[in-house]
Amino acid sequence: MLQLTSHPDDLSTAVNLLRAGELVALPFETVYGLAADATNPDALRAIFRAKGRPADHPLIVHLAATEQLSDWVTEVPEVVWRLASAFWPGPLTLVLPAARTVSPLVTGGQTTVALRVPAHPVPQAVLRQFGRGLAAPSANPFGQISPTTAAHVRRHLAGKIAAVVDGGPCLVGIESTIVDLSREHPRILRPGAITTDMLARHLFLAGTVAAAAPRVPGALASHYAPRTPCYRIPAGLAEAPFPGRRTGLLAQRPANWPVAKFWPMPSQSEDYARALYAALHEADATSCEVLLIALPPDEPAWAAIHDRLRRATRSL
Repeated sequence: MLQLTSHPDDLSTAVNLLRAGELVALPFETVYGLAADATNPDALRAIFRAKGRPADHPLIVHLAATEQLSDWVTEVPEVVWRLASAFWPGPLTLVLPAARTVSPLVTGGQTTVALRVPAHPVPQAVLRQFGRGLAAPSANPFGQISPTTAAHVRRHLAGKIAAVVDGGPCLVGIESTIVDLSREHPRILRPGAITTDMLARHLFLAGTVAAAAPRVPGALASHYAPRTPCYRIPAGLAEAPFPGRRTGLLAQRPANWPVAKFWPMPSQSEDYARALYAALHEADATSCEVLLIALPPDEPAWAAIHDRLRRATRSL
């Protein structure tokens, strides 16, 4: 695996690899993504092989600019321009009816496609030079902790991909918000840094996700999970749930009972999101037999974090 930097010469190397159908991990503002030419079926199949990802699990296509949407969808409704003006480039993915030319490897065999214009300068530069869309799911084995540093990518995908561009830690730290615009009533299919309140200023959101809503990345009941058994617990739990076992604790405050390792978590939701996956990676690499995560406040600003914790952990 080549170790590349954000220097223009290295980004040109990354673009040449992508044009040759190779896989290149790129830093996004959300998490590191495993990028491939979204118009190359062989490159798309390589994503599924490298990640061990089910073939019916759709991919998000990343674009350099909103104006490229027309290459991927049947129509661009007015609400898309409104949301794009407010949140693109940024961590918002829009699900729209797919053009007939979009590969079923991208859509997961559905009639919709998920699209985003990222804010991070590295994929922005690569996309402008590449000239086409890039499919880029998280650069990790399917279902495991998402990577927020190049070191996380190297640890899990060495020998499986051509290169990783090191752009430092991801600034948002969790995956993008996904909004379904393919039906009459928009719905949030995956919460993220773009919150319900932020979206509600620009469109009316339906209250629930319909059973017929499109499948999207990160929506499985178990996802983002460490290999070490991991449980969510109420903040301030009075007694150790696993006495006698080497226990790691991720919490905003220390417990009243002994733990083998404690990871203090931030008190603000944006800082917590930025720190979460890195803390889970570090905890998963220790000798702890079990990991505990004390739940943060149950407030709207924390909705995306609660979503990730529900999928990454088990209940006691």
